Amino acid sequence: MSTARLAPPGADRQPEGANPLPQLIQTPSGLALLELQGTVNLPQGQDGQPLPNMQIGRIDFPDYSPDAEGSAWMNRVHMFVGQHQRLTGQVRKLPRAIAVVRRRQEETGRSSGAGAHAEEEGESLEVVEIIKYKLMFGNRPEPVGTENAV
Repeated sequence: MSTARLAPPGADRQPEGANPLPQLIQTPSGLALLELQGTVNLPQGQDGQPLPNMQIGRIDFPDYSPDAEGSAWMNRVHMFVGQHQRLTGQVRKLPRAIAVVRRRQEETGRSSGAGAHAEEEGESLEVVEIIKYKLMFGNRPEPVGTENAV
């Protein structure tokens, strides 16, 4: 039987260079998952791979006001893809919160004396974040004009 130890997030968390997890989205009420019905086509380089550090678009919460109470602002969220497309969606609470975990970094300076903690067989995991919301975009994109559009 394989076991894994689970720990709360460390106080000295720093972003890793090559993180295999998708980027999480910060909303006014916390982190969220992004749910799209379809595919986002990204420009590709000569090697056929998506260009690094490509910005897909931006997410706006038009009804959000820090002073307002309640969750009415969650009924409308816009995702602008490129300069000419807008998706309209909603912020929805997940039925169950999702914990994002990752393997814990091994400490290099562990002592092996009598007082040291014996590591059991298995991995050590760390809770990175707790996600309670998702952004849902279920409709087709709408065309929008910009100042730079011809």
